[in-house]
Amino acid sequence: MNLTNLILNTDSYKFSHFLQYPPGTRGISAYIETRGHPDQADVLFFGLQMFLKETLGKPVTRADVDEAEAIVLAHGLPFNRAGWMRIVEHFGGYLPLEIQALPEGTLLRRGVPMVQVVNTDPDSFWLTSYIETRVLRAVWYPSSVASNARKIKQVIRPILEKTCDDPEGVLPFRLHDFGARGVGALEQAGIGGAAHLVNFMGTDTVTGVLYARRYYGAEMAGFSIPASEHSTMTAWGVEREVDAYSNMIDRFAGGGMFAVVSDSYDINYAVSEIWGEQLREKVRASGGTVVIRPRQRRSDRDAGACGQAARLSLRLCAERQGLQGARQVRPGHPGRWHFQCRYQPDPRSAGSFRFFGRKYRLRHGRRPAAEGQP
Repeated sequence: MNLTNLILNTDSYKFSHFLQYPPGTRGISAYIETRGHPDQADVLFFGLQMFLKETLGKPVTRADVDEAEAIVLAHGLPFNRAGWMRIVEHFGGYLPLEIQALPEGTLLRRGVPMVQVVNTDPDSFWLTSYIETRVLRAVWYPSSVASNARKIKQVIRPILEKTCDDPEGVLPFRLHDFGARGVGALEQAGIGGAAHLVNFMGTDTVTGVLYARRYYGAEMAGFSIPASEHSTMTAWGVEREVDAYSNMIDRFAGGGMFAVVSDSYDINYAVSEIWGEQLREKVRASGGTVVIRPRQRRSDRDAGACGQAARLSLRLCAERQGLQGARQVRPGHPGRWHFQCRYQPDPRSAGSFRFFGRKYRLRHGRRPAAEGQP
């Protein structure tokens, strides 16, 4: 059985449509649009080229027709054998269709057509709507991923503009794709992963990089860095947690940025004592940039882990230059920690800083408190 048989790559009700058009029908035009009519353009068109190269570039064969006929009839529906054999015999198995589309990457309003399909053989008028299912699938999912990623990028941008020295250089790496393990198939990982790369350059979805290279000619569309997982850290044991982190510095600091998951046991201790004290000078001397990564909030007690990281970052900045001016703990800057935090003087108190968009204050002799808290 050929699971990629194009004839069977449709919805069941399509098999009977060739008998439903009025006599004398010679041409059918169909188009794709997104529903709704907002004032602003918010749909990013992407994905059609993968379908054109992978699916329509392969001809239908007589074996495909024979197989499809047996399955469709057993399925309880009529089969257009004469129509499909005409395509095989007169067109070499290639579909007599013309597909017109806006350039991929176009940003458009809902309700604006992005793809139009027209039959080029009058006797194959039924074919235009027959491939609706496959064409919609080719456009719907990747355009949705690309559009959602663009919206997330719009949310991140103003925060970086307030907290980062180089927002345009940093922004392409602020949403990292780790979605391959959460989708239903390898193809979905490739398509969705490529759609993510329309807006961002950070990814661990290798299949997305391969799809971008194969179908769009992108030699290398996405990038990643060396990073640990819990198994590689806990293999050292809690007694050698410092050695586990130190090994990461030895192995990867020379290459620039690397990430170390640090919540295997106690994220607060790892940030304040191991990274902040025991390994501080080694990081500074290494010339690399370490990303100290917690995995997730597992309890209310751990809810302040991100704030703890921000407080450490602010303290390190203060140690280097006191409470004067503004200083970004910049990704890629040798020998510094990467927390996306910026210190700014505050005339109402000793200072303030932002961490993931939330403003904090620092008062003499007191712990930092979030805005709105005493």
